[in-house]
Order: sequence, then structure tokens, then C-alpha cells
Amino acid sequence: MTPSELKFNSRELIFNNMPKIILVGLVYIVISTLISELQIRLPAPINIYQQLRTGMITVEQFSSSIRTSGLFLSFVLGIMLPTLSIGYKNYCLKTIRKQEGDYSDLLAGFGIFIKVILISLVTTVLIAFWSLLFIFPGIIAYYKYRQAYYILLDDPSKGVFHCINESKMLMSGKKIELFLIDISFASWYLLNVLILSFVIPVFPIVSIWLTPYYGLSQAAYYDFIIKEVAV
Repeated sequence: MTPSELKFNSRELIFNNMPKIILVGLVYIVISTLISELQIRLPAPINIYQQLRTGMITVEQFSSSIRTSGLFLSFVLGIMLPTLSIGYKNYCLKTIRKQEGDYSDLLAGFGIFIKVILISLVTTVLIAFWSLLFIFPGIIAYYKYRQAYYILLDDPSKGVFHCINESKMLMSGKKIELFLIDISFASWYLLNVLILSFVIPVFPIVSIWLTPYYGLSQAAYYDFIIKEVAV
């Protein structure tokens, strides 16, 4: 399946499922944006530590700051973002498969959030390790593990390393294909950045279209390659 065919099918799905598919994406964007903004506004523990070292605050003030700096809330928010992202992947996968997706699908990742976080941690470490050798092996590693979350969504009983290894097998010989699909969205992401920077800095307006467009395209590619392997 070429990027143009995949993207055409995704656009058709969006138009055929209006306005719900846009609204679900909008809910996902709003919640993700709010979580990200809240994370940014939480005091950074490293800054508090630096203030202690430079004598700007006392040990007693340091202890008080740590207790009230939102460390626990920051940890919770850090878990929520990738878990919410998995929920949106679930919605897109259901839509691609002509199943009845709903807003509640955004919460699908919370039932398997431990595995979601572990996959995120393990793949991040693996990508970082390969990136130490050179940037190119790091990029290859990134594309190797891209399908792990979809595999987990298809079968939540599978283990973390099972999902990662299955993703490696699925992506064998297909990494360039997915890379080209990603590149084909570059102009959309550039437009999003430009509008955020110079026109409407408060809200990513382009993302209202781009989020379902890209999400459906990614889900469609996964669905395509697992059917191809099954043949």
C-alpha cells in the first residue's frame, strides 16, 4: 500500500464518519494539551535542588518545596499522556476496522497502563542504546518497535517483550514504507508549527484535522501489514 493510497482511505473514513471522528480527536487534543500545560507549570525538582546548592533556599525550605512541588502529580501526568495516546490508537484502529468506536475508547489504555509504560520505557532505552552507535541505527530501532502498542491493543494478554519482538518481525523489510508515510505528513506538521508560532499560539488548530488523519493512517498501515503476514 502506497502512502497516497493509505492517506486517501484515511480521508474517506474521516469524511464518512463526520463529525464524530473529528470530535473524538478534539477531545483527545484538548485533554492532552491540558495535561502537557499542567506538566510545564509544575515546579521542576532539579531547579529546587539547584537553589539549595547555591544557597538560595535553606534545607528546611528545600524539604518543604519537595513536599509541595507536585512530584507525585508530575509522575501521574507522565503516565497519563502515553496511556491516553494508546486509547486514541485504539479508537483509530476500531474505526479502520469499521467497528463502532466511541469516546470511551480513549480510556482503553488505562486498563493496560502498566504494560503501556513498560513498553514505552523498554523501547526508549533500546532506541537510546542504538542511537549511541549512530543516529541511523537509532532511527531504524524507532521504526522496529512502532507496532508494539497496536499488538498490545489487539491482544492485551501478550507480554511486553512479546509485543516488542513481534513488532520487530512485522516491520522487517517495511521500515522504509512507514518512514515514507511519516515524511508525507511533514508539510502538515510544518503548517501546524507555523500557525502555532505566528497565528494562533493558544491552540493547535491544524491538529483538529491532522490528528485523526495521521492516527487513522498509522492504524491502517498496521492493519494492512498484519493481514499481509496472515496471507
